[in-house]
Amino acid sequence: MQIKAVEEFKSRFKRNQKTREMVSHSSKVHSVDWSSDGKKLASGSYDKTVCIFTLGSERLTKEHVFKGHTDSVDQLCWHPSNPDLLATASGDKTVRLWDSKSHKSVASINTKGENINITWSPDGKTIAVGNKEDLVTFIDSRTHKVKAEKQFRFEVNEISWNLENDLFFLTNGQGCIEILTWPELEVQHIVQAHPGNCICIEFSRCGRYFATGSADALVSVWDARELACVKTFSRLEWPVRTISFSHDAALLASASEDMKIDIGHVETTEKITEISVDSPTFTVAWHPFRYLLAYACDDRNERDRDAGSLKVWGFPSD
Repeated sequence: MQIKAVEEFKSRFKRNQKTREMVSHSSKVHSVDWSSDGKKLASGSYDKTVCIFTLGSERLTKEHVFKGHTDSVDQLCWHPSNPDLLATASGDKTVRLWDSKSHKSVASINTKGENINITWSPDGKTIAVGNKEDLVTFIDSRTHKVKAEKQFRFEVNEISWNLENDLFFLTNGQGCIEILTWPELEVQHIVQAHPGNCICIEFSRCGRYFATGSADALVSVWDARELACVKTFSRLEWPVRTISFSHDAALLASASEDMKIDIGHVETTEKITEISVDSPTFTVAWHPFRYLLAYACDDRNERDRDAGSLKVWGFPSD
């Protein structure tokens, strides 16, 4: 069964490996994410703007540019079920909420430091944002008020709730995954995940797995209930910066400073394919229903300036 699945995926991507590129920013793109209904793709950039694209069957169309941040947009995330609502974290010490339907800024929430990562709780009620001083701020997404803050004494990298919404996970500079109860924010588990800095974390949509990427160039897949490592991927050679599960948790994309994005089969860890890139990759995100992968790299144009582009891979080859 699994061997069949691997071969089916391999042949599928031989027929579907076209990449579409959108040049939309004047500087590098740090973050890409799909709306919950899969109809829109957002990109956040060092140029302080957020771009919204709409996805047709075969192409992307630029729809709107949000301006308002006064520093780099480091990470963004859509509301888990409202396909029009987007949150952004910026170095300007604010979190902003945007409505992609009305093209308006909904809220600007002041925080205590330069924000570098952001995540939305699965129930949509809370936004967590982490800053450069390792302070995590929890914002009520309806009142736009800060409802909790937690200062950590270690380097906090990425943050995420579990699907059940009762645990809060963060990856740290000591190679650990620290797991807190939510909403009490009491430490429940500390899992030594990697010997090196544990950089990124991503939950599968079904909630069964989460994956972590690390400075040791490994990606590990974990059983979210047992907190046990069940698989590891070791095809990259550089620190793993970004990971994403496909909608069905069958595939895992991972990227780094390697000149490729690895697409692996979760059950067997076999390589399905790889996407060749010309520069380090900052961000990858699978579409919520289709086998389409959005990504952005540190690309340069002919004049050796930031290309400001993002790409979507997986369209039918001609």
